[in-house]
Amino acid sequence: MSAFLAIVFASLLARLGYQMARSPVLPRFAEDLGATPELLGVIVAASTVTGVFIKLPAGALSDILGRKRLMVAGAVFFAVPPFFYPFVHDPAPLLALRFVHGFATAIFSPVAAAYVASLAHESRGARLGWFSSANDVGATAGPLLGGFVLFYSASFAATYLLVGLFGVLALFVVLVLPEPERTAPSATLAGQARAFWQGVREVVATPPVLIASGIEAVMYLGYGAFLGFLPVYAQRTGLNDAEIALVLGSQLVAAMAAKPVAGRMSDRLGRKPVIAAGLALCAVALALMFRTASFGGLLALAPILGLGVAAVTPVTNALIADLVATRRLGAAMGVFGTIWDIGEAAGSILAGYLIGSLGYAATFDVLAAVVALAMIGFVVLVSDPSASRLRGR
Repeated sequence: MSAFLAIVFASLLARLGYQMARSPVLPRFAEDLGATPELLGVIVAASTVTGVFIKLPAGALSDILGRKRLMVAGAVFFAVPPFFYPFVHDPAPLLALRFVHGFATAIFSPVAAAYVASLAHESRGARLGWFSSANDVGATAGPLLGGFVLFYSASFAATYLLVGLFGVLALFVVLVLPEPERTAPSATLAGQARAFWQGVREVVATPPVLIASGIEAVMYLGYGAFLGFLPVYAQRTGLNDAEIALVLGSQLVAAMAAKPVAGRMSDRLGRKPVIAAGLALCAVALALMFRTASFGGLLALAPILGLGVAAVTPVTNALIADLVATRRLGAAMGVFGTIWDIGEAAGSILAGYLIGSLGYAATFDVLAAVVALAMIGFVVLVSDPSASRLRGR
């Protein structure tokens, strides 16, 4: 339990700073530097693109080298890059810095999820729900704090310096985490390389892992677009920075409160019905949010999206963990994170191009339809591995 609480606190701090750097501050910062809508979408997606290439090797390496070592490496990227944002004065350096900052979650996130999943097999959904919910405490406070700091200080530099402070605190907590037991690594580099590729092959050759990861990616196709363009859309409809922060925060508060409940429900009812319900809620919210121009309307609809995300993310993590051996949890979470990031990165990039020709409402109608189709496909094609366990009770 002490290890679980420590990783939860470390992840909370890391997510607080990272999300504060991202939304709503980053789109406003990029726009202030003169970024076009197309380039803004790429800048928002840049850190996620890093995860596409790094999460799988980071997760697989943690199976061999140990979870703590990889989490420390990820925490360094939470602590250092934020202090360089005040020196950025053009969109191109901002894009490069976002790629570098993306190493933080690319390394840390899949390894931390594997760390939590490996602590206990029973009540795995509930534990991952609490872990994900704690992340959302940071993710909720991040946009709120970032929006209010920017509103009252009118300084991007001050905001990013505070981001760096949270990253340093997260690094200190990670340094004192206990290392869980793991299989002894091979003595030679060649042996470690063989173990690495064997783990990757085992996970990639498990179709349900790829399908479950794809479901998360589709959900984040819409959610990533929402995070990237809601601040710009809301500002154009007349909302100020503080109101935008409250809209984003209301969505995250709903997700934070619901994730432990969703995780526990999936332990009792099965993973599949909870995930399907979450995808349906996401599709409805995405279709409606960009058809309202009022603060009250956005504030009412944002929590619906939060409930949908809450029902999908921790339960999909638990589904992945159910499908693989404990010794391969890092590789499995790496595959999951990689495919997830492809969806999230594609969401903001695709939305950036579609908005220019279709406008906000039609663009998010398209994204909502994709999520709805994924929900139908998931219900029809995927079997629930927890069903036999539940029937045996």
